[in-house]
Amino acid sequence: MSFWYVDSMISQLSPKARALWIGIPVTLLLITAVMMFFLNHEPPPFNPVERATLHAQEHGHQVVTGYTTTATLIETVDVLLHKRGGYMSNDIMPPWIFLDNVPNWEFGVVTQVRDLARAMRNDFSRSQTQSTEDADLAQADPLFHYDSGRWIPPDTEGRYAKAADSLEKYLTRLSSPTEPEAQFFARADNLTDWLSIVEKRLGSLSQRLSASVGQVRLNTDLSGEPEARQSTASPGVLMVKTPWTQIDDIFYESRGTAWALVHFLHAMEVDFEEVLRKKNATVSFRQIIRELESTQEPLHSPMVLNGSQFGLFANHSLIMANYIARANAAIIDLGRLLQEG
Repeated sequence: MSFWYVDSMISQLSPKARALWIGIPVTLLLITAVMMFFLNHEPPPFNPVERATLHAQEHGHQVVTGYTTTATLIETVDVLLHKRGGYMSNDIMPPWIFLDNVPNWEFGVVTQVRDLARAMRNDFSRSQTQSTEDADLAQADPLFHYDSGRWIPPDTEGRYAKAADSLEKYLTRLSSPTEPEAQFFARADNLTDWLSIVEKRLGSLSQRLSASVGQVRLNTDLSGEPEARQSTASPGVLMVKTPWTQIDDIFYESRGTAWALVHFLHAMEVDFEEVLRKKNATVSFRQIIRELESTQEPLHSPMVLNGSQFGLFANHSLIMANYIARANAAIIDLGRLLQEG
């Protein structure tokens, strides 16, 4: 149907019908715009210690080692699924499909949830490499690795909710003195193993954020190891630049990653208190949290700006990269302290 034909049909309508014909799509556009503005919202932080205590009181649990970390993981998943607008990464209807900031924030949170759930399954809940894995954690871990953008049943929200239920079962057994097989081992080596995963995540985000303005980098893939080899040859000088369409995606993924890590670290400060105290690492641990909390400052701009390094306009990605890199450096120092201190 041509535009001329549509225009001819509208011109033949009565004034009221013509106003209705034009008004409906305009109204729908306005409603969509208002809903997009309302739903483009990052949830506020919560207090892991208070939530864990409240959770224990509501369920009649005893707060034991590992309780705060597990309860915080459950609460993080609950916020992910039930925040304003619900879980958006797999929505295909307007206005949700037009939003990308919150879905990228969600992906950052999901990545950290996956890493912690796997660390709990492989490390925190096991006394040694030959010990048996916890059945509930073994069920939760693969469910969190379900496709974060799938909307065709079985939907993503259902899988993540089922994983949270498995964590809840583990938490109940963990707090029960009659269930000794459910354990959480707060040891320096377990904490170091998880921090090494976080270190790699933050290192990657820092590089991707820094590439917002484009960088010429020397290839250091094989540095420090004379006998190292790689599958195929790569150039010695690389030009790395993030496409402008992905700049805000990486920015909000970083904010989601940091949001989740702040809560997990606050919880682990409680569960690993004795380990950190003996290693004289409490202050170092808190400094990591402080750097990551700086990434959660409100963005006083309608969009993520991508100015040059010393240009007239801000580059929000470089500012975020600074905090992420500082937190990453502090994690590397903490890992060394936990191993050698």
